[in-house]
Amino acid sequence: MKIGFDGRSINWYNGTGIGTYSNNLLINLLNIDKTNDFNIFWNGNNYNKYKTVNSNYILTSRRQHSYYEDCLIPSFIKKNNMDIYHIPQNGIGYSDTLTCKTIVTIHDLIPYIMPQTVGSGYLKKFLTQIPRILDKCNGIITVSEYSKQDIIRFFPDTKDKVYVTPLAADSIYKPLDKEICKHSLNEKYNMDKPFILYVGGFSERKNVESIIQSFHNIYKKLNKEYNLIILGSIRDKLSTLKSLVEKLDMNENIKFLGFIENNMLPVFYSAADVFIYPSFYEGFGLPPLEAMSCGCPVISSNTTSIPEVIKDAGILIDPYNIKSIENALESVLNNNTLRENLSLKGLSRSSLFSWDNTAKLTLDAYNEVYKK
Repeated sequence: MKIGFDGRSINWYNGTGIGTYSNNLLINLLNIDKTNDFNIFWNGNNYNKYKTVNSNYILTSRRQHSYYEDCLIPSFIKKNNMDIYHIPQNGIGYSDTLTCKTIVTIHDLIPYIMPQTVGSGYLKKFLTQIPRILDKCNGIITVSEYSKQDIIRFFPDTKDKVYVTPLAADSIYKPLDKEICKHSLNEKYNMDKPFILYVGGFSERKNVESIIQSFHNIYKKLNKEYNLIILGSIRDKLSTLKSLVEKLDMNENIKFLGFIENNMLPVFYSAADVFIYPSFYEGFGLPPLEAMSCGCPVISSNTTSIPEVIKDAGILIDPYNIKSIENALESVLNNNTLRENLSLKGLSRSSLFSWDNTAKLTLDAYNEVYKK
């Protein structure tokens, strides 16, 4: 097959879930498939590290991207008789002038289900374009069975063209020596106490306020003096969370460290006594899988796709129930044996996910769509 891949999302969404997905998928597709020809539409100058004998890169510009999407890319696809074109960023950039079979990755339907948690510009674009895209495309890839059912629920006519390809944690997420990690974090961030960890965004659906409130309610019941460490890029919502911490008089116990480079995240996961992620909605939920891959015990939600990823390898809580979160934190932090068991279960469960497998399932979807 001659396969087209919209690689622009790798640089456009670098540091986000879509960017991570697009990057790892492309690398592993090119690694396992030496038969098909890949034509990758690219934005930026860093394509050399992706080059293989069967890949070709077509440079575009972020300026006038509608010209590339409506004219240059469809023209290139038609001229080169391409068979499949894959758009991994929720189908954004899909053109009605495409002449080959098309596949889009829809990561979740959060704009439909929790519109209040999405920026107004993206919300408008998503709600306007997605119905047309899902109607016209030949195949839809999504990242969990839960997201598949969401797509079918809102768009019943897509039932026979949705494929599930679960995500994976990057290879950097692996167990590191706990004591060495704790020493490193103490030197760099003055972290001298055992800690609970949260990594992720600060939108309403992430439910970070409940983490803060729950920790405040139980921290005096814990066998050791703990800190709550919160990692993530500084956004508008963060000011509200910091105000809550001040109101609760927890500035000494709750630390916001801002954005942390990816190569440091395994150090945090490996040093933490528990990772907490009580999100209201996830299309997949990579952070709990990253934590499990590092041997960190996980507490996360019993809703949406998260149980599908964690199964019995973590403690599943009701994210709408503060008491449920409190009980889980207290149980895990005051029980060394439970933490050790969760660590081992998490490592075993996380080993079942790999980007290599994601790429293989994606190739299966390409082949099925091509043959239909």
